[in-house]
Amino acid sequence: MITIDPTAIEKITDLYIDENDPSILGMRVFVEGGGCSGFQYGFTWDWIKNEDDFNFNVSDRINILVDAMSMQYLQGAVIKFETSLMNSSFVISNPNATSKCGCGSSFSV
Repeated sequence: MITIDPTAIEKITDLYIDENDPSILGMRVFVEGGGCSGFQYGFTWDWIKNEDDFNFNVSDRINILVDAMSMQYLQGAVIKFETSLMNSSFVISNPNATSKCGCGSSFSV
């Protein structure tokens, strides 16, 4: 299970409306190799739900999609959207990460 914080839901909804493409199924959240700690998070719009995807409904029009490989690293994670003087970004609080880089965009397990 992944928890989508209301701050993330609001931002995803705002971005989705800005994209103005009714065919978009949702935002895909994924984990891939890279970054300074071994794995990094990624976000993209997606138009297709694959057979092994986990689907988290955000609203009547928008979903969060996570592939099965990424889900094993994101189990129990919380996705938020944070704004500071220096940055605005989606932030993932991941209980599976044993360490993370200074900016929080990569992690190790």
